[in-house]
Formats: sequence, structure tokens, C-alpha cells
Amino acid sequence: MIELAPSLLAANVLNLEKDLDEMMKNGVDTLHYDVMDAHFVPNLSFGPALCKDIKKRFPACKMDVHLMMDNPDKYLSVFAEAGAYTITLHQEVLPDPRASMESIKKLGVRCGMSVKPGTKAETLLPYLDILDYILIMTVEPGFGGQKFMADQVGKISMLRAAGFKGDISVDGGVNLENAPMLVQAGANVLVMGTAYFKADDPAMIAKTVKELA
Repeated sequence: MIELAPSLLAANVLNLEKDLDEMMKNGVDTLHYDVMDAHFVPNLSFGPALCKDIKKRFPACKMDVHLMMDNPDKYLSVFAEAGAYTITLHQEVLPDPRASMESIKKLGVRCGMSVKPGTKAETLLPYLDILDYILIMTVEPGFGGQKFMADQVGKISMLRAAGFKGDISVDGGVNLENAPMLVQAGANVLVMGTAYFKADDPAMIAKTVKELA
């Protein structure tokens, strides 16, 4: 089954509990939680306090915490304690990627690594044995609502051909039009922000994604 991971960036922050309650009722239990520091990416977003509050209110929610920030190792324990299900770091900022992944695993959390569009997926190959999760960015990270970069899809098929058996997620401009292509390439987790939270019928989006093969 293909997993839908709505992006918190596109939710209505003034009605967040309502949006997340509807998400869970639609059978979607994974939330993509972007953390931005205004250094690695030109934007600011959520911190660990909100992560903790969401986990307390929705204990069944699996939060994929995506740290789009410099020095992410300093925040691993705080997000693990806040309830992260997966913590994903960017390969571009890690001086020792394997050590960072090992640190996440020691906290009892799944470890993930992400690459921006300009970073080759081959940089992930030395770490496939330790990774639970790979996040392929199909837009430049920092803002929601950007146009999907189709030339990034080859990274997914390359990683599958290299033998990666874990989750491959795609984030950036993902919608029902390009979802089948992503699944065919080997992705099994689809991050949708605007396409889900701003949809007229989010339940239909959730049902359609689950039925993709």
C-alpha cells in the first residue's frame, strides 16, 4: 500500500486540530513535519513544542520530522522526545552522515536522509544499509506550493535498482497527476501539502493514494 503523508506546512494553523482530526479520520496516520531554520532554507517553521502537542493530542499520528536546518544533530534528542516517528536530515549539511544516522537510531527513532534537487542521489549509496527512509526533494526546500521537478524522478528508480528496500518518500509539488509516475519509479510515501489540505475532498485524495499500486 502507498502511504500518504500530508505536509503540515499546508494545514490551516488557526484550525490545526480540526485539520489533523479530519486527516486521521480519513485513515491517514502519517504527518510530514517540516522544521526550517532560515539558514539552510530561507524560511522559518515549526519547532519541537508543537510536535509534542500534536503527539499528545493524536498519539497514533506518525510524525516524519524533516529537519531542514544547519547543525541538526543538536536537535535529535529533543525531537525524539517530542514524539518523532522518523527523523530525516539533509545529506548536504552532515559532516558524518553515518554517525548522525546511528545517533537517531540510538534514540529509538527511524532514521532518514534527504537530498535537494541539485544533490546527486549517489551520495546516499554508502548509507543504504543503515537508512530506514529516504526523502527525495522534487522542489527546492523552503516553501510549499512550488512546481514539481519531474527530472528528479530518476533518483527514485536508481535507489531501488541499487537495492534500497526501505521507504522512499517524495516531497514537492506531489499531486494525483504525478503520483502514479512516482509510485511506478519506486516511491511508497507521497508527501502532499496543498494537494491534500487545500483539496475540496481530502478524503478522496487519501483513498486514491492508498489504491495506487
